[in-house]
Amino acid sequence: MAVYTQVSFDQANAFFQTLGLGPLTRLEGCAGGIENTNYFADTAQARYVLTLFERLSAEQLPYYLRLMRHLAQQGIPVPDPAADVHGQLLHKLQGRPSCVVSLLAGKSELQPGTDHCAQVGAMLARMHLAGLSFDRQQPNLRGLDWWKRTVPEVLPFVTPEQSALLQSELQMQEELAHSAQYAALPSGPIHADLFRDNVMFAPDAQGRAQLTGFFDFYFAGNDAWVFDIAVCLNDWCVNLADGTADSARTHAFMQAYTNVRPLEAAELAVFATMLRAAALRFWLSRLWDLHLPRQATMLKAHDPAPFERILRQRIAHPLSWGAPSGTTHTTA
Repeated sequence: MAVYTQVSFDQANAFFQTLGLGPLTRLEGCAGGIENTNYFADTAQARYVLTLFERLSAEQLPYYLRLMRHLAQQGIPVPDPAADVHGQLLHKLQGRPSCVVSLLAGKSELQPGTDHCAQVGAMLARMHLAGLSFDRQQPNLRGLDWWKRTVPEVLPFVTPEQSALLQSELQMQEELAHSAQYAALPSGPIHADLFRDNVMFAPDAQGRAQLTGFFDFYFAGNDAWVFDIAVCLNDWCVNLADGTADSARTHAFMQAYTNVRPLEAAELAVFATMLRAAALRFWLSRLWDLHLPRQATMLKAHDPAPFERILRQRIAHPLSWGAPSGTTHTTA
């Protein structure tokens, strides 16, 4: 989240009342994230997030908003977009495509344990299955085609060693993407950005952290489910300081996911390669945001170095998931 387009309290207040959400009591810019303009907005009845989209087009946005509405109706805890009197979920404010979604309860867990990872794994599997009945299609806009366009743009800013790694990994992922093996992967709507700061937890009556929802679906698209798993494992189940995998958290996440949806043979075959793909995707996007930034209030680009470390660890220590034994193991 960031603020590229300034919205005054009076402008937001009038906008909220056209949606029948009542007068605003608070409007505050959000500092986290990098893609869109976001504000926390409160009324007397509820709390919301107001988003003005800075890169995504009005043609692309219905996919994300309808996906959230679909998942909410399927019992997946996600923000629910507010509709106008005509039932439209996409609006316009300050000349930008805009939406208002409900604010999830709780807070993000930035130092997760095995129980947090297990809850995320199980809910991700439920989300994948719930998405099977979603009737819209849109590709992952930060997938291979974007990587191919973006690698040449960031190469002038990296070392020769980093350049060689980016190009060799991209070549490997291109080869996989055009293989029959990749075509066999089960797929559907994926979140594609389900990091620690995009999941909320709140304490239950006994004080135990309970998952209250997934949010920030604006990188979602139709892609291989195992890629979504890999994105999560590379954030929830690694030691960010050095990029090494945490075996206990990895096992907790994968066991919980596969208890809901067992992985297919095709997914097991590319498991280690997808972990590398997910690391490449976020190393690349962070290099791009750092070296080719846009101007925004409250914007701080993420450091690319952690995902370079994760990629190098995934190459040096490939991770496999064995369906028969339900265990993880590394191979040289």
